[in-house]
Amino acid sequence: MMEAKSMKREEELVKIDKIRRKRRHRKEQIGKAIRYAILVSVGLIMLYPLIWLIGASFKTNAEIFTSIGFMPKDFDFSGYIRGWRTSTEYTFARYFANTFKIVIPKVILTVISTVLTAYGFARFKIPGKKYLFSILIGTLLLPNVVLRIPQYLMYREFNWLNSYKPLVVPAAFAVDAFFVFMLIQFLRGLPKDLEEAAVIDGCNSFQVLIYVLIPMLKPAIISVALFQFMWTMNDFLGPLIYISSVEKYPVSIALKMSMDASAIVQWNQVLAMSVIALLPSLIVFFLAQKHFVDGISTTGMKG
Repeated sequence: MMEAKSMKREEELVKIDKIRRKRRHRKEQIGKAIRYAILVSVGLIMLYPLIWLIGASFKTNAEIFTSIGFMPKDFDFSGYIRGWRTSTEYTFARYFANTFKIVIPKVILTVISTVLTAYGFARFKIPGKKYLFSILIGTLLLPNVVLRIPQYLMYREFNWLNSYKPLVVPAAFAVDAFFVFMLIQFLRGLPKDLEEAAVIDGCNSFQVLIYVLIPMLKPAIISVALFQFMWTMNDFLGPLIYISSVEKYPVSIALKMSMDASAIVQWNQVLAMSVIALLPSLIVFFLAQKHFVDGISTTGMKG
């Protein structure tokens, strides 16, 4: 009798435990559903301006201000055709080419200079390295606006105005402290065993950097290149200050110029060219997304 009672009691406890697990699992599922619903809602809210931009680029100028929806009534491609021609003697292709004349060398110089600088800070014993690193980090707190006038006067003395040099050449000197800091933090998380083995095999410091560290730095380097690419593509103030010839304008200035060309702004043309101007950054981001996430997620880890 006692054994039968104990067996029944155990069965009841097992049933109660199963019920509790089911309730707990149901609560977890409901919690997950609520979290995903919130994330999807927030994502749609954040994506709506981009979706509206794409839809509005196919609307007529009048429909843009009379319809709040993102789907056009009739797809009108005239905004892309006329916008690409622009109101100047040059097509939008010229301004895209000018943009890449700035972006490509600036990205390459930024990657080379920041990798070398970060390698020096992370792996070499330099007298006063801590003070130099503190100064480097301190530049992150310096607003760029306070440097505009001194830089302009300096570049004027160099006879660099109305050229791409003021926008490109500084990148060769690792002026972006944020990128240097990010690479230093990434280097600190890498083990030194492979470097020591390479030194034993006869590699010098430069060979260690090229053959050992750079392959491991690939995610961080791609993150640096991606950030610099998008920031330079979107840069408006720099070209506005240093470039005065219409034939040398990048995309950012060309978009603003299309708004000032006449009293009546053809917004469908502006929005259409804005969509085209976004494409290079979106394409590069999605191609490098995996490495970009790896570079950001592992930056800051120390080994």
